[in-house]
Amino acid sequence: MTVGSFTLPFASSLRRLFGNRAMLFGAIILLVVIVAAILAPWIAPYAPSKLSIVNKLKGPSAAHIFGTDEFGRDIFSRAIFAGRISLLVSLGVVCISTVLGVFLGVIAGYFRRLDAPISRLLDAMMSFPDILLAIALVAALGPSLVTVILALGITYAPRLARIVRGSTLVLRELPYIEAAISMGLPTWQILGRHVLLNLASPILVQATFVFASAMLAEASLSFLGVGVSSDMPTWGTMLASGREFMNNAPWLMVFPGLAIVFSVLSLQLLGDGLRDLVDPRLAKES
Repeated sequence: MTVGSFTLPFASSLRRLFGNRAMLFGAIILLVVIVAAILAPWIAPYAPSKLSIVNKLKGPSAAHIFGTDEFGRDIFSRAIFAGRISLLVSLGVVCISTVLGVFLGVIAGYFRRLDAPISRLLDAMMSFPDILLAIALVAALGPSLVTVILALGITYAPRLARIVRGSTLVLRELPYIEAAISMGLPTWQILGRHVLLNLASPILVQATFVFASAMLAEASLSFLGVGVSSDMPTWGTMLASGREFMNNAPWLMVFPGLAIVFSVLSLQLLGDGLRDLVDPRLAKES
């Protein structure tokens, strides 16, 4: 019975996973971006900062498949190395926002006395547009790679906190939580074993959306000149420098822009697919 009760839900989930073509498409694109970023030193035909004035503003060709910029640097090489920065920032943002958001959400949802002050804090943070709050935090902390990660991590933490709080409010009233409390189990054990484990699925789904939002926000900050250092190749800085030559050399903006679009799209498709996969209502229908 144990084998059967495990195999059937797993087989059903696996069938729905491979049946979701949009999710598979997003996963493949994301895998390509990650592999290209990891293998950038071996894939990139040129160093991202290598100057070649004689080759400046050259269009796509066999030697430079994405063309060159105003300093003769290879766009393809810079785009691959820029993916490293975007993935690093987004991963750091997801880690910080998840830890902070889960902590605040669980505390607010489980402890009634702390619900009101934490909820008001979250409401205050969410009242500001994400990009404006991130710019304010970066301006206060100083522009750098670390401060961008911290600023965006703090900015997106309320999103996770609100979802975790709502789910914790529901879990707190379930019979097995009340039974655990009546048995005298320590609070930390109840939160860790019975609450957090049941929150894993919605946290994972929301983390993919935060990943996509953080990638887009990092590009926006870099485009506005308040992101990471300008000497680091990022998709946002490539767009910012390319706008001056948009009419004469459109490839300077087209390829970094496509990298952002496909990366964010892949994460959105992956998040939607995961949400459908872990939705118990869809599981019952299938």
